[in-house]
Amino acid sequence: MTQQSRKRMDWKEGVWLNLPQSSREEGEALKVMPEKGGDFWKKTLYGFEFENGPALLADWDCNTAVEVSFHLGSFKELYDQAGLLLYHGPGQWIKTGIEINDGIPQLAAVVTDGYSDWSLAAVPEWAGEEVTVRASIIKDAVIIRARSKHHAWRTIRVARFPYPTGNQAGPYSCSPTRESFEVTFTRWDITAPDQDLHIDPPNV
Repeated sequence: MTQQSRKRMDWKEGVWLNLPQSSREEGEALKVMPEKGGDFWKKTLYGFEFENGPALLADWDCNTAVEVSFHLGSFKELYDQAGLLLYHGPGQWIKTGIEINDGIPQLAAVVTDGYSDWSLAAVPEWAGEEVTVRASIIKDAVIIRARSKHHAWRTIRVARFPYPTGNQAGPYSCSPTRESFEVTFTRWDITAPDQDLHIDPPNV
């Protein structure tokens, strides 16, 4: 895929890993309401294991980057979350996006290989905006970045993801603690991969 190439995924190209409570297309957007109590987490600290959040996945060629965009207007309560799921198989996945914690939006990444870890970076200035999350593989690592409509790309995480084949990726959302949380996804793109860790991808 060339640097200029970009494919906008049709929502119907994805297959649900765990069905949401509801999903519907409105124009070019996809509105998703996850069922209360779903999440992705393995063992660490809490002891519990969840892999029951809704995610709309398609095959992901590691020679491409994947981007998902969504609005933050509905993010209000603790653990409201949405973004991008990179899925190799049960117990081997990364979820990354925005999660409400300490009352503000946080850039979050949960990296899982049998056990999960969790990283957060506060972005209160992104509240209410449209956010794009991007993943691109270089060698054995995935580079995860995010930006909002009015703020530049930020690198969230460099994480081990050593799976050359058998990967899927797409938008996910979870609502561990409340009913009626609905996310509006605006875009799901496959595009050219990052060329360098320290060079930002283009804005679209």
